[in-house]
Amino acid sequence: MGLKVELKPGERFIVGESLITNGGQRTRLLIEGDAPILREKDIMTPAMADTPAKRIYLAVQLMYTSRDPRSQHDTYFALMHDLVKAAPSAWALVVEVSNHILAGDMYKALKSAKTLIAYEKGLLDHATRGNGLRQDRETDRKSA
Repeated sequence: MGLKVELKPGERFIVGESLITNGGQRTRLLIEGDAPILREKDIMTPAMADTPAKRIYLAVQLMYTSRDPRSQHDTYFALMHDLVKAAPSAWALVVEVSNHILAGDMYKALKSAKTLIAYEKGLLDHATRGNGLRQDRETDRKSA
């Protein structure tokens, strides 16, 4: 049984190393085979990879779509090292991504990398809120 994909007009997706753009109508495809497939919503571009976790996702995406995933291993492991050094609490999530890579299951590694992105966003949101609260407290003290 293949993968059933329904595409919106103009929606893009990757099959293997090829980017395919749907025409002007909704399209329903049945894709059979072993080629890696990524829908547009799951594609990370270099311009979008503006955080450490997103750069990790991009490296895993390149592994997933590449004929030789090992060509991205050095980049991935350097990015992973930098992220864990900056945010040690992300270690368990990074290990999960790494285990999928080492097992050769790049699609599961991508899904785990999405979880890592969400975790990073939570850390950044918390840090941003924390700074705002401190500033508000200072302002409150000065006006009292």
